[in-house]
Amino acid sequence: MNLRGKQKRFLRSKAQRFRSKFSVGKNGLTQAWVDQLDGALNNYELIKINLQQSTDVTPEEVKNYIESHTAIQVVQIIGHVLVLFKESDDEDKRNISLQVKEI
Repeated sequence: MNLRGKQKRFLRSKAQRFRSKFSVGKNGLTQAWVDQLDGALNNYELIKINLQQSTDVTPEEVKNYIESHTAIQVVQIIGHVLVLFKESDDEDKRNISLQVKEI
């Protein structure tokens, strides 16, 4: 799903009250970490991740890595926090994505 401006604004407003569920630390980006992230997005569809101070990667590097290895879309980058969205593979858990499609 390619997101338009209104859809991104909607997702950013939804994510504003969320807490970060994942973080990138000194171990950096690994395929196992991306697999866990993908599994979490199948449950929640919209999550925040943050980059710890001990990490050696930049938010842009994380964005490029995630988008090149998965179907996850980075909605927004604020400092060391990224907002991620992916439509759930499970139809019963598609709450946010159904709202996004209506916009």
